[in-house]
Amino acid sequence: MKTLHVISIYLLIIGGLNWLLVGLFKWDIGLIFGGQGALVSRLVYILVGLSALVILMTHRNECSHCVSGAKTSN
Repeated sequence: MKTLHVISIYLLIIGGLNWLLVGLFKWDIGLIFGGQGALVSRLVYILVGLSALVILMTHRNECSHCVSGAKTSN
């Protein structure tokens, strides 16, 4: 499960940087792969979205900072 958590974090970083590029420069990294309608771009968008769900559901249990923080705060 830790591997899935780490992969999800990296995909969320990629997604966050993409949104930063969209917000600042109106440039979507999906354009490299042929635009939003291209299969590769859609696959990346789906993986980033699924990563967000994985992190939402598992972050508290998988993150050593959160787990140790939860133990010291009690």
